[in-house]
Amino acid sequence: MADSTLTDEEKKTLVYTMYQNYKKNDFPDVPDIHPEQAMELLRAGKVIFVDTRSQPEMDISMLPDAISQSAFLKNPEKFKDKTVIAYCTISYRSGKFTQDMNKKKNQIYNLTGGILAWVLEGGKIYNKTGETKQIHVYGENWDYPANGYESVQFGFFEKLFGS
Repeated sequence: MADSTLTDEEKKTLVYTMYQNYKKNDFPDVPDIHPEQAMELLRAGKVIFVDTRSQPEMDISMLPDAISQSAFLKNPEKFKDKTVIAYCTISYRSGKFTQDMNKKKNQIYNLTGGILAWVLEGGKIYNKTGETKQIHVYGENWDYPANGYESVQFGFFEKLFGS
């Protein structure tokens, strides 16, 4: 369960620091976009979010109108008039996806700090029935949801054998 003794500002610092370290070491040339900028694009109807997480993670919650990675890959051209932003828990997996897609001449951005930063910046998340306060954080290393959110994470065997 999340450490509720930390403020959201402290969690933001941790999340953004982790993300910057991942980016520096594993995908330094990937273009990224801050959650607040992504929210502006969402309000303007100019964005499509691509969730690169597993189905069990997406079942808990997703960004507004997000699609799965597999749905995007079926027809990336369909979204050429939108800003495409990939994300995952902290945007490590989506950073690698963005890196691969941009090598193939697709212009995709990575959401800085992932779904964690999104909720820490005040963004809403949804499940099949509507807005939710549950967020899948994958594992304890990333258990920094905004205060007021309930974190869900994989158990030992799910992490060991996949979700």
